[in-house]
Amino acid sequence: MSMIRDLRAVVRPARPSAGGVRVDSGPYDSTRDPATPSAVVDCAVYRHGARVASAQPLTPQEAMRQVRRDGGFVWIGLHEPTESEFSGIAGEFGLHPLAVEDAVQAHQRPKLERYDDSLFTVFKTIHYVEHDRLTANSEVVETGEVMCFTGKDFFITVRHGGQGSLRALRHRLQDDPELLAKGPSAVLHAIADHVVDGYIAVADAVQDDIDEVETEVFSPGRKGTPRGTDAGRIYQLKREVLEFKRAVSPLLRPMQLLSERPMRLIDPDIQKYFRDVADHVARVQEQVIGFDELLNSILQANLAQASVAQNEDMRKITSWAAIIAVPTMVCGVYGMNFDYMPELHWKFGYPVVMSVMVGLCVGIHRTLKRNGWL
Repeated sequence: MSMIRDLRAVVRPARPSAGGVRVDSGPYDSTRDPATPSAVVDCAVYRHGARVASAQPLTPQEAMRQVRRDGGFVWIGLHEPTESEFSGIAGEFGLHPLAVEDAVQAHQRPKLERYDDSLFTVFKTIHYVEHDRLTANSEVVETGEVMCFTGKDFFITVRHGGQGSLRALRHRLQDDPELLAKGPSAVLHAIADHVVDGYIAVADAVQDDIDEVETEVFSPGRKGTPRGTDAGRIYQLKREVLEFKRAVSPLLRPMQLLSERPMRLIDPDIQKYFRDVADHVARVQEQVIGFDELLNSILQANLAQASVAQNEDMRKITSWAAIIAVPTMVCGVYGMNFDYMPELHWKFGYPVVMSVMVGLCVGIHRTLKRNGWL
């Protein structure tokens, strides 16, 4: 509790406005330069499934006061807040310091944790990076994070990364008052479903990349020989799939817990919808594991093709060396400059020796070609 009291003590000092009048901007953006936007992307009160209209943007403190007075819940969205910016909000809503630390520092694995009267959920967002052609340096997936604090009368999202905006999702929920009336748990399900739908789309796109690489590895090259592909491209794609796997696999257990275990903060009518999300996560996880295994096989096949190509080159080199060895041997014998050698002064000696060398070379060439060495 002392740590929470320390969080409550962190507030932003008032600063002068353009007109010289000191105004209090609230405790959620105390370290940002005045020229930079606040970490709070949106802050709104929802009552009976509808957004409560406000003449001017609400601060988290004002929104929470409305909720405590009139009911409903507050949904606050933040993007990459600093420690001081988030400390004020954490103190206002009584968030656990360990969860606050994870939310500010980011780089967390997907998880679900219960702290007193709130749930802390971490999602890894995945965005597919479009590219004309896969190279050894291509970025295939880009990751971000969405941390969610779910309480009885509040829902707070902390987003990290340039992708994964929740603005469109908020608008869709506002168009469905019946669902939004279920409270913060409905928002948590909507975000989980939104993130997992992104996984499915990325999995389909990555499948296309893998199919392209697989086709290039196993398609015949010139003269019917396999041409293979750059192992660096396969390895880069494998690394990106591993990043994808780190986002998907740890999320399965939290979604199963949300769908199977009764929780006081999760509406029973919403809980059943988490089963569908868990099924989708399981399906994507199976796909990603399959991608990893398939890329292992493709990489091994590519390396095997490179070894086979090297062996074929060595056989050709050895075959031509054997053919060249015959005239080299004969010419070496007759180049020893002895006075008394067979057929040395014979008129037909030269054409006979040349004919023998050509005949032997042709015979060796045909034998090697018939055996597949040339």
